[in-house]
Amino acid sequence: MANTAPPIDNLLLRLIDDSSDIALLVQLGVLALAALLGWGLARALRPSLSRMEGAWAAGAAGLKTAGLPLLVLACLWLLRELLALWQGELHLLNLAVPLLAALVAIRLLVHALRYALRSSDSLKVWERSIAWLIWIGAAMHITGVLPRIHQALDAVSFKVGANRFSLLTAFEALTVVVLAVILGLWISQIIENRLMRVPHMDLSLRMALTKAARTFLLVLAVLVALPAVGIDLTVLSVFGGALGVGLGFGLQKIASNYVSGFIILLDRSIRIGDLITVDNRFGQVTQINTRYTLLKAPDGSESIVPNETLITQTVVNQSLSKPEVRIALPIQVGYSSDLGQARDILLEVARKHPRVIQDGTEAPRVMLRDFAENGINMELAVWIRDPEAGQANLRSDLNWAIWQGFREGGVEIPYPQRVVHLAGGAPATGKTS
Repeated sequence: MANTAPPIDNLLLRLIDDSSDIALLVQLGVLALAALLGWGLARALRPSLSRMEGAWAAGAAGLKTAGLPLLVLACLWLLRELLALWQGELHLLNLAVPLLAALVAIRLLVHALRYALRSSDSLKVWERSIAWLIWIGAAMHITGVLPRIHQALDAVSFKVGANRFSLLTAFEALTVVVLAVILGLWISQIIENRLMRVPHMDLSLRMALTKAARTFLLVLAVLVALPAVGIDLTVLSVFGGALGVGLGFGLQKIASNYVSGFIILLDRSIRIGDLITVDNRFGQVTQINTRYTLLKAPDGSESIVPNETLITQTVVNQSLSKPEVRIALPIQVGYSSDLGQARDILLEVARKHPRVIQDGTEAPRVMLRDFAENGINMELAVWIRDPEAGQANLRSDLNWAIWQGFREGGVEIPYPQRVVHLAGGAPATGKTS
């Protein structure tokens, strides 16, 4: 038996038919009363919402965003039910309810997206798309087209074993999954904010728990959403097999980087803020993501290093056990210079710099390395606790001060020299640069 198209129930046409009826004036009064009551309740609740802190702050912000239309909707629904006891046809109120519901849904979804995701241009596109979809759905409901579209989508169907799928089922599943994912991201953002405020927990461990919670919530959202619309999860077993084959071939590197990211966060061998050298790249770890780690070099350039590289290759971590870093400056002085005076100048320069550690075994030291061909090689060794502030600038500051100190103290920095013996005469000294 062929399916018959449902009759069109156009709320706009009904409202036009009632435009000359006294009942329309009554509904206008009820609508104005609902708006006044909603505005009053929103104003009364605003101080209480402003005082909420911590995990409740996000919910309070959402209520501020959608509070007024939500309260107006609640008041309108209650007044409509009461008015229905005396008046049968309430076409104006039936038209206002879906419009207010669409407005509430748009504001809540947009707020959830802004809270769960980082602000970006793509997020703005999502916000506009969601707003248009909800308003189009409300318009189709008001004009009575929605039941016909519902029936048309359900008519296009196919069977997989004993299960029947249709375009309507696919659309409902997509909608429920998107809403469930947004809810999962929102909850994971709340968990992340709470974990990041725990002072006694290592940052890498907090990041690992945050990413694990987000992954678990996203998978749980999909597993809960699909059965909610009548899709049997056993049907997805064939897709699971295909995914396994894909991981064995093309997606192996992606899966390896993902697992390596969790290993790095859990074993805390590399942490955010560490100075590391890997694959001939030196820099500070600024981000540890699921697929890659971001390395910022002293010149400001950023390198995207796959997490698998940090697991399989040797990594030099200069701040793993402690943040102190040793910096050595080689200095050469002439044989005619006073070594004691040169040592005192070097130590004085190191003591005057605010970044150099001055106490304990990490105090500045001057060492005489060897007697070279053109002069005596010395070395100024200093330790710092803030390597993330840069080493090149520190070397430059110390070298400028050493040059000034040597000039004032008469300590010679020698040129390359050669002694030439002339046959039958006295030796002559020649200097070459």
